[in-house]
Amino acid sequence: MKFKITGRNINLTEGLKNQVEKKLGKLSKFFSPDTTAVVTLSVQKDVQTIEVTIPVKGSIIRAEEGSDDMYVSIDLVEEIIERQIRRHRKKLIDKTQHAESFSDLFLESDDTVEDEPEIKIVKVKKFDFKPMDPEEACLQMELLGHNFFVFNNSETDQTCVVYKRKNDTYGLIEPED
Repeated sequence: MKFKITGRNINLTEGLKNQVEKKLGKLSKFFSPDTTAVVTLSVQKDVQTIEVTIPVKGSIIRAEEGSDDMYVSIDLVEEIIERQIRRHRKKLIDKTQHAESFSDLFLESDDTVEDEPEIKIVKVKKFDFKPMDPEEACLQMELLGHNFFVFNNSETDQTCVVYKRKNDTYGLIEPED
């Protein structure tokens, strides 16, 4: 497993890089050697955050964790990713996805999480898409009291999603061309 480590508002020391590679290196048993984990370390005010994104065929494994100590954040995010991998193993390794990002040893092992909750869709909503710009979609989301909103972007004529982030900012998800 390879690592691409970057830092925002933080001086990346060799100790931090080594700790990331040591902790997240434990996840190498799940992935093939050419899988790349994108790791971003950042500091905002007193919160030291680590974001880990691992693109796998047909999906993305992602976790973000923050605390007042970067080493604690690294430990927490490693546990979250391992739990995600084990919990969603059958979905991630579906043979139709060719599972090329995962190691053969992981594919053949039988350790699964027994108490995996069943996914139940209990409510379905249908509504018309009104073309609007992302700022208008954020306002609409706030008026509804939701933390995300699906809309038809009037600027690009594509279906997009705006969402509220942890630090009271907004994100925009757009499909790739």
